[in-house]
Amino acid sequence: MKLSMAATIIMSSVFPRSSTSFVSQAHGTSRFMTQRILRKSTTRTFADLAYRLDGLEKPTVWHEFSPLASKHGAINLGQGFPDWEPPEFVLESMMRSTDPRYDRHANQYARSYAHFPLANVLALEYNERFFPNSGHSKKIIDPATHVATAVGCTNALFCAMQGLINPGNEVVLMEPAFDIYSAQVRMAGGKPVFVPLRPQEDTSLGASAVFNLDLQELEDAITPETRVLLINTPHNPTGKIFSKAELEGIAKIIERHPHVTVISDEVYEHITFDPVNEPHISFASLPGMYDHTLTLSSSGKTFSCTGWKVGWAIGPPHLTRAVSSVQQWVNFSAPTPNQDAIAQSLERAKSPYRGFKSYYEYLAAEYKRKRGLLVDALETAGMTPVIPNGGFFIMADTSNVDFPNHYLD
Repeated sequence: MKLSMAATIIMSSVFPRSSTSFVSQAHGTSRFMTQRILRKSTTRTFADLAYRLDGLEKPTVWHEFSPLASKHGAINLGQGFPDWEPPEFVLESMMRSTDPRYDRHANQYARSYAHFPLANVLALEYNERFFPNSGHSKKIIDPATHVATAVGCTNALFCAMQGLINPGNEVVLMEPAFDIYSAQVRMAGGKPVFVPLRPQEDTSLGASAVFNLDLQELEDAITPETRVLLINTPHNPTGKIFSKAELEGIAKIIERHPHVTVISDEVYEHITFDPVNEPHISFASLPGMYDHTLTLSSSGKTFSCTGWKVGWAIGPPHLTRAVSSVQQWVNFSAPTPNQDAIAQSLERAKSPYRGFKSYYEYLAAEYKRKRGLLVDALETAGMTPVIPNGGFFIMADTSNVDFPNHYLD
C-alpha cells in the first residue's frame, strides 16, 4: 500500500517525504552535523550559516507548492491556512482589544509569561479539563506560573525544545510527523528518534485504527539520553486520534521512565468528528501525568486566524519556564492585542453559534462537511482515502494512480 498525504479542502498538508526516506535523511543529517561540529573546520567562510542549520537552510515544501498553485490556478493544498475569514465574534474581539474605548489596555507589551486576561481564561479551561473532580474551590492551574503564551504553537514548541534539550539529548517522534518537529530538535542540538505509526492494509477502518502505535516499539526507543517524547493528537498528518487505551499505555511507559518529559501538541483539539465515541483526550489529564507533561495548543486553527499567531503551553512551572525563559530573550512576548482578542474569543466560543450549542460544535461540523468533499474528490481521482477521525488532513492510498515518471524523479 502506498500512502500519500493530502490535505482537506479546509486546510493543506505539509506533504512530507515517505517515512523511510525521511528517517534516513534525518538520521544521516544528524550524524553529519555531529561530525561537522566535533571536527574543527577551517573551510567555513564568513558567509556560511551555523552548523546547526546544515540541511535546514533549503526551501521547504511551502516554498514549492504555493508558487505552483498560484502559477497554475490550482487549489492550494500545500499551505497551512484556511481560505476564509475568522468568525465575526473573533474579529469583534480584536477590535475591542485595540480600541481604547473598551478599556482592554492591550496596546502595550504583555508580561513575558502571558497576558493575564488570556492566562486566566486558559487556566480555568484547562483546570476543568485536566482536573474535573477538583471542585471550584481547588484551582490547580495557576495562571501566573502554569501558563506560557507564545507567537503560535510553533514558537511555543521551539522555546520548549531550546529550554529542555541539551546537546546529544534524544527526542522521540512518532512518524509520519509535522516536519517542523525534527528540525526544531536538531536546532536545539538534540537527536530525533523515530517510531513509526504502522499502517494496516485495510484502509476502510479509519485513520485511528489504520495507523497503529506499537507500545513496545515506543518503549524500546527510550534510552537514558531521551529527554522528550512528543505526542500529537489529533495527529498531523494521519488524522488519527489517540485512544484512551493508547494514551494510558504511553502513561505507563512514562511511569517506568520518569526522566522523560512529554510534550503534547493538541492544536486540533476542537476538530474531532465523532466526539461521543472518539473524543479528544489530553495526555495531561491522565492520572499522574500533569507533572510530566507540557500541553501545547493555539488559536489559529480553531478560530481561522493563523496570522494572529497566538499559541500557549500549559503545565507545571518547571516545564512552562522552559518556554518563558527562552521567549524573554527572543521576542519577549506574543502581541498583546492578539492575546487579548483570543481571551475574549475563547469565552464567547462556548455560546450557541449558528444553530449549534457552541462555536466548537459548529467548527467540527463544518470541517466534517468539508472532509466529505475532499474524500469524494480523492475517490473520483482514483485514490483510496483513509478517513481521518480528527484534524484536517487526509492520507490516501495512491496504488491505483499512474503518475508520470518525471513526477517521481
